[in-house]
Amino acid sequence: MQIIGDYDYKALCMPTIPWSKVPVLEKDEPLPLMLSLVMGLQHAFAMVGGLITPPYVVFQFSVGAAFPDVSGVDPSYSQYAISAALITSGICTIINIFQVPIPMTEGIFGRKLYIGSGVLSVMGTSFTFLPIFEIAIRQMKDDGVAAFGRLREDVGYLHGLWSIGALLSVMPVNMIKKIFPPLVSGISVMLIGAALTGTGMKYWGGGVVCAEAGFPCAAGDVSLPYGSPELIGLGFSVLCFLVVIELFGSTFMKNCNVILALLFGYFVAGVSDYQGDSYVNNDRIEDAESITFLWAETFPIGFYGPAVFPLLIAYLVTTVETVGDLGATYEASDLDTNDPEFNETIQGGLMADSICSILASLFTSMPNTTFSQNNGVISMTKCASRRAGYACGFWLILMGILGKISGIITSIPDCVLGGMTIFLFSSVFTSGIRLLGSEDLSSRRVRFIVAMSMAVGIGVTIWPYAFADKRNQPYTAAFWPCDDCSDGEKGIRNGISIFLSTGYCIGTVIAILLNLILPADVIVLKASEKAEKEVEEDDEPSAEAMDESGAGVEEAEKEA
Repeated sequence: MQIIGDYDYKALCMPTIPWSKVPVLEKDEPLPLMLSLVMGLQHAFAMVGGLITPPYVVFQFSVGAAFPDVSGVDPSYSQYAISAALITSGICTIINIFQVPIPMTEGIFGRKLYIGSGVLSVMGTSFTFLPIFEIAIRQMKDDGVAAFGRLREDVGYLHGLWSIGALLSVMPVNMIKKIFPPLVSGISVMLIGAALTGTGMKYWGGGVVCAEAGFPCAAGDVSLPYGSPELIGLGFSVLCFLVVIELFGSTFMKNCNVILALLFGYFVAGVSDYQGDSYVNNDRIEDAESITFLWAETFPIGFYGPAVFPLLIAYLVTTVETVGDLGATYEASDLDTNDPEFNETIQGGLMADSICSILASLFTSMPNTTFSQNNGVISMTKCASRRAGYACGFWLILMGILGKISGIITSIPDCVLGGMTIFLFSSVFTSGIRLLGSEDLSSRRVRFIVAMSMAVGIGVTIWPYAFADKRNQPYTAAFWPCDDCSDGEKGIRNGISIFLSTGYCIGTVIAILLNLILPADVIVLKASEKAEKEVEEDDEPSAEAMDESGAGVEEAEKEA
């Protein structure tokens, strides 16, 4: 294996030249070691912003909102969650790219099954799971989870329901696409993005906890009211730098725009102060472990039944995302989606989603599925070599092991993190718009399905308390008051409450049902169009006239 090779490395850091062509490095290209590490680092940087957000939000904001004394006193749980997410993503990425054949499956299913896609497709925690985790954790507190140790059990097993993914992975791809066509999956992704963007706005103003509880927001040693111009300004610096990168950035910078913008906002916060107080809490960096690994913190096995059905819907949504992401990977890699290997890639990728989500729960992390951000890296660098993917997994594992990195991340002010997350979350919404773009939006049927699904989905996203209990008022929602219910009835009631108050869950189900029962549009011709069509039919000779004219020609030829 070559160490450096003859690749033009400086091209990665040069500004983009319009209309220039870059040769494609195919998926089995034997890249030299240095090039593999550089390309892998781009993929790692492209996904690290999205990777750290779900665990950080769950432990810093969702757990902190339910148990303010926990998140504020001991940030080590957030730091460990970030490290575990990075390590888990690195391991699962390597598994997915390697593509391991499953023994004896050919005799059972009539075809060989695989674990892994076999292409440069990375793994990470999808934002799809985030709304359910936030609602479920709040519901667990209302159920009487008063001690953080017990909460850790529930968090540790909230995502232990992923064996259903193994069944989905052996289903024919056409069947999955029929259940979740682009119309349904586009609505689902848009509703996920809408829910998360609203949450991101709370981070930008200073943090979810202070936004909802009403007390001052802490940023390092500074304490300010929610929405203070100082906090808004720090988050805005992230958005401004994203625009600068998009205008003038090199290929490398554009691939890593999210993490670079976050670091820029962190730098601005570090060199700024408020009346002599710093916005950055350096104690979290000093207190973080230098080296860490999986199981440094453990989350004993637990089970929260009310979250089962909403999480299964979340897994169905990520299944559709995986099919679309792998198709995009094939296109970015200049591979043929009509090739029989494409079906093996889809099957292996879905199986990897299932296996890696189960592994993630054993690794004390959140479920891992196919990540889509990296298709842009392949498109821009034209590097589809799997060696770059293995290097990406290596970098992610290394970042997770170095505990100080998670210490730096947890020291970033919430408002700066909000500037990044609001961009990331709105990108999810635009992905849903892109999926809907393949549908005929002039169709009355399509518009009706979108309008009905979005009406209910966005409605409960903006105001979930039509079906859910208000904060600190458990079992009082007028939709289903349940003060005197038994434990079994409360479990059923909580499951329905989580489902109805999670916008993309109820919106997705409505879209599926309407897509199944509504007939296709009736083609209605205008009077003028109908008259033109009748004239055209009159001008066309009938079949009998054609036969008669043909016979006349034949007789004339005979006489001649």
